[in-house]
Amino acid sequence: MIKVLHIITGLNTGGAEMMLYKILYHQDRKKIEATVISLLGKGTLGKRIESLGISVYCLNINKRNFLIKLFRDFKPLIQNLSPDVIQGWMYHGNLVALLGQFFIREKPIIVFWNIRQSLYRLTHEKLTTAIIIKIGSFLSHFPSQIVYNSQTGKQQHKKIGYNLQNGLIILNGFNTKQFQPSSDNYRAIRDKLKIPNDGLIVGLVGRYHPMKDHQNFIKAVSLLLQKANNLKIHFVLCGKNVDWHNATLVQLITKLNLNKKLYLLGEQTDIASLTAAFDIATSSSSHGEGFANVIGEAMSCEVPCVVTDVGDSAWIVGETGKVVPPSNPTALAQAWQELIDLGDEGRKKLGHAARRRIIEHFSIDSIVTCYEALYSNTVRD
Repeated sequence: MIKVLHIITGLNTGGAEMMLYKILYHQDRKKIEATVISLLGKGTLGKRIESLGISVYCLNINKRNFLIKLFRDFKPLIQNLSPDVIQGWMYHGNLVALLGQFFIREKPIIVFWNIRQSLYRLTHEKLTTAIIIKIGSFLSHFPSQIVYNSQTGKQQHKKIGYNLQNGLIILNGFNTKQFQPSSDNYRAIRDKLKIPNDGLIVGLVGRYHPMKDHQNFIKAVSLLLQKANNLKIHFVLCGKNVDWHNATLVQLITKLNLNKKLYLLGEQTDIASLTAAFDIATSSSSHGEGFANVIGEAMSCEVPCVVTDVGDSAWIVGETGKVVPPSNPTALAQAWQELIDLGDEGRKKLGHAARRRIIEHFSIDSIVTCYEALYSNTVRD
C-alpha cells in the first residue's frame, strides 16, 4: 500500500480539482491510500472526496497567516501523515508539496508536481502567481517528476526555465459512462429553461475568469444573431460567478441587447446532464488552458465543439469540431454558423466521432493507471 498525499490550492469546482476527484474516485484502493490537503477550504468538492472515505484537511491559508499556518499546522500534520509520495497540484500546491519533503526527515519522500495549464505570457497571471511560477522554475529540478496535462504546457514552461528532463505528459481522462448522450436530459433541460424543443443550444461551461474570455463568447453571440434565421438559437452559460449578479457580464449582455437569449446559470453540480443538452459546446478561452476538461466532457456526450486554439484544445478536438483563433468573435460566430448549417444529422455525425475519440484516447481508467504506475514504479525503484 502506497500512501499518497495530494496537496492542492483549493477544492472549488475547476479542471484540476475535478481531475483530482476523478483520480481518487477511480483509483485502486488496495494499492493507494490517499489523503488530501487543501491550502484553502473544502470548497464544493471537499465533502464529495470525503464521501469516498478519503480524509481532507484544510489549512485555510491567507496572505496574513500563511507562514503561521505552514509551520504551526502544516508541518505537524504532514509529519503525522508520513506519506510515501506527495503529489502537488498547481503552482501553490507544488511549492508546498516540496516544502513538505523537507519537513519529513525520518524517511525519504518522493515529490511530484502537477501543472495543469498552458503559459503563453506571465503577464496574463496575477503578480503573486507569476512570482510563484518563476520561483517554481528555479526549483523545478527538485521534484522527481513534473506531470503536465498538455504538450503545449510542457513546452511553454520549458521556455521560462522549467526542467524538461523530469517532465512527462499524463492527459486528462473522462468517465464516458457518466458523460454520455441522453435524450432525457436533452429534453429536461429545455423544459427547465423554457426553451422550445426546436431550439438549438450553444453552451459554455467555465468559471468567470479573464482566461475564459466570456466577452469573446458574448460578442460572438451578438454577431451570430444578426442573421434572422438564427433566432431559434439559445446560449447557456454556467460556472462560478457566471450569473446575473455579475455586473461586468450583465453590462455587456445588456449593451448588446442579449438578455432574452442568454441563460446564466451560475455554478452547477450536475454538469453531465447539462452538457448532454447542448447541440454545440464551446471553449472561448484566450489563454491558460492546458487540456480543458469541458471539451472532453462535451465530446463524451456526442456534442461537437468549437474551441479556440489555446493549449492542446485543437489536438483534442481533431476533426470532430471547429478550431478558431483566440479573442476573435467573428471567427467564433462563423464556426458556430458552419455547425448550425450542417443540420441535426451533420452534427450527430461529428458527435459520434467525438465520443469515439474520447473513448479511444482519453478514458479515465487509462489515465488513473498512468498515475498509479508513476507512484508504484518510483516508490519501488
